[in-house]
Amino acid sequence: MKKILATILCIMIIPYLIVTLFIADDEVKFSFKKDQVIRVKQSSGNLISLPFEEYVTGVLSGEMPVSFSLEALKAQAVAARSYALVRISQNKNSEYDVVDTVMNQVYLDENALKQKWGTSYEANINKVKMAVVETKGQYLDYNGNVVEAFFFSTSTGKTENVEEVFSENLPYLRSVDSSFDKEVSPVFEDSVTYSFDDFCNSLNIAKTNPLQIEVLETTSTGRIKKIKINGQEFTGNEVANKLKLRSSYFSITQNETVIVISTKGYGHGVGMSQYGAEALAKKGYKYDQILKHYYTDVQIKKL
Repeated sequence: MKKILATILCIMIIPYLIVTLFIADDEVKFSFKKDQVIRVKQSSGNLISLPFEEYVTGVLSGEMPVSFSLEALKAQAVAARSYALVRISQNKNSEYDVVDTVMNQVYLDENALKQKWGTSYEANINKVKMAVVETKGQYLDYNGNVVEAFFFSTSTGKTENVEEVFSENLPYLRSVDSSFDKEVSPVFEDSVTYSFDDFCNSLNIAKTNPLQIEVLETTSTGRIKKIKINGQEFTGNEVANKLKLRSSYFSITQNETVIVISTKGYGHGVGMSQYGAEALAKKGYKYDQILKHYYTDVQIKKL
């Protein structure tokens, strides 16, 4: 009789264990703690507070193409989380922690993403959520401090030392190789054409023809820091902004009344290159390896 009961119990329990242990739930789910929130000032002027990981999801959706590899998306999630934590600490006495634009990080809410992705919304948001869930709470640490994890689209072949682009000097933001960007980025090299008049008007300079151009200072990787054009001095970033260039790595060529400006890279060049992260992911790098390539001597910790 005991053997019969034991057999019956085995027949009942074993299928339950198989279902419980080996069949995964397809739906990506979050579980938020109420005290983990961030205050976001939206472009509309609205001030919202939302769960921190929900914010990371919106940033990941706004800052990196959803077509990228999961490991690249995971690297971006950790970088975005780290950047936000620094802003929260710095702005704790302010009305809000971050804005939802490139001034901090682009954040897109559910409505914006449904409009952006249309019928692909469900598949795309689940992929993004997977990257967030698999790195939940993880951030970059350097000697006990949260890393200011700058990132940008595409390098010029190398990233920049932070002090050559911004005013601060951070030991984990050093120039590293990112030559593999060229393999995947559609904007690794670019060029724009201006008429002579439009060029001079955009920079508000004297119309001395031919142009008198003198590069005064560059970064260690070749980005222009200071340049003089027709007697007027600019920073490389000022020229890039006024002429709507992709980066401050540029050269100017004049052909009579036509000005051609060639650029390399897209963005400020400090921290993680997003297309570089995608190139490394395609080579088999995991997200932690990608992060430790771009951020020197950092550790990944969890909230």
